[in-house]
Amino acid sequence: MNIILASNSPRRRELLAENGVKFSVVPSSFIEEENSGLPPEKYVEFLALGKAKAVFEKTGGVVIGADTIVVLNGEILGKPKDENDARAMLKKLSSNSHEVITGYAVITSEKTINSHETTLVTFNNLSDSLIESYVATGSPLDKAGGYGIQDGFPLVSKIEGNYDNVVGLPTAKILQILTELK
Repeated sequence: MNIILASNSPRRRELLAENGVKFSVVPSSFIEEENSGLPPEKYVEFLALGKAKAVFEKTGGVVIGADTIVVLNGEILGKPKDENDARAMLKKLSSNSHEVITGYAVITSEKTINSHETTLVTFNNLSDSLIESYVATGSPLDKAGGYGIQDGFPLVSKIEGNYDNVVGLPTAKILQILTELK
């Protein structure tokens, strides 16, 4: 089976590789549009499907697309525009619970599977100095919500759901789909 990951995300590549999946990477040319009033779950499914379709049209095979968003009280927190935006996001998330929603799409010539997984994440009370130290690493700038759970900073107090989903890919679900395709 020719499996292609339609993503440049090093975290998604690591998650698949750690689970023994043999795959190649073809970054998607899909351009994200503004959310046209879709609920967060449908929006992230739309993004994942768009990424997967763009690659499938070029390559065929089995294409996996994914997109992750952070949702706090109904507000979608994407990737920060700059360090100030990252600080503001982390302050909003401090001492609060939010949803991390990853939309995924698996496309083959026979079928398309498009859904999402949601994980509830609760943050510790973040001090200004912790936020400054974390933002100084540069890591928050390329992550939805301005944070990576895997970065080793004491940001999170509790997770309800799939850890890998928070990293960027619900691997158990993807592995189940790939097994069923064999």
